[in-house]
Amino acid sequence: MKSQRNISEFILLGLSYDQNIQIFCFVLFLFCYIALLAGNLLILVSIRCSPLYHQPMYYFLIHLSLIDICYTSTVTPKLIADLLVERKTISYSNCMLQLFTMHFFGGTEIFILTAMAFDRYAAICKPLHYVIIMNRTRCNLLVLAAWAGGAVHAFPLFSTAIGLPFCGPNEIDHYFCDIFPLLKVACTDTYITGVLVIAFSGMVALVTFIVLFVSYGIILFTLRNLSAEGRRKALSTCWSHITVVVLFFGPVIFIYLRPPTTFPEDKIFALFYTIIAPMFNPLIYTLRNSEMKKAMKKVWCPSLFPKEAHS
Repeated sequence: MKSQRNISEFILLGLSYDQNIQIFCFVLFLFCYIALLAGNLLILVSIRCSPLYHQPMYYFLIHLSLIDICYTSTVTPKLIADLLVERKTISYSNCMLQLFTMHFFGGTEIFILTAMAFDRYAAICKPLHYVIIMNRTRCNLLVLAAWAGGAVHAFPLFSTAIGLPFCGPNEIDHYFCDIFPLLKVACTDTYITGVLVIAFSGMVALVTFIVLFVSYGIILFTLRNLSAEGRRKALSTCWSHITVVVLFFGPVIFIYLRPPTTFPEDKIFALFYTIIAPMFNPLIYTLRNSEMKKAMKKVWCPSLFPKEAHS
């Protein structure tokens, strides 16, 4: 590998050269990151300390919150710190580690969202068999499969990046290490490699999005047979899931399912799936969910429920 690589670090060009914009972004993203950590930790503790933990939907939601924290932490702390320095660098090894962990947690999130869609499908379309279909053993297997799927998604991209020769320019026009910006600075013809990345990474996102889209389409179609109250409750949870799916998959598909090249807009779109979507997930899943709000009040304000303390 050393004969193929004579650089020890990369220079990240970041979001902007303007000092005022960088200061504004520092304050904004620091707030977003704190809000993201607080919101997802609030969901984690609230569900874990309440009976909701035994329900499959909330069991998956705990894993989604954990993944969101891990996923955004691979990128955001480095982005925030870099906004305060003029020369933004990342070592070769840390760059490869960041690429692997980002795609590992990102891939796992894709499959957790798929598991959550399957759970909603079973709850609404197969209500009489729901308890049997979504038993805890199956939930554990789905979560395990999601983590394994994340690893299967990340390793080929990591292997591709590790095998790239870097012998000249080391400036990456991005705020983190990703496969397409790395292909751009590699000193070899990377067109075929880029096409393979699209075929693997882009198609995984597209196929998963189509499966989710069809699943929620079937669910919404089935809602016609429910009572008005059942329809209202099901719609509330489904729209939360659909909003999260669109926020996450829209930018991902735009970046990874196109000819292997980079655009200045990529950095803005990447903000959606690295910071914005993980930050809004706690709000999306709690604001319209009465069960979640009630559980949070019981965990954090137990004095409001003295009569239910024995139950």
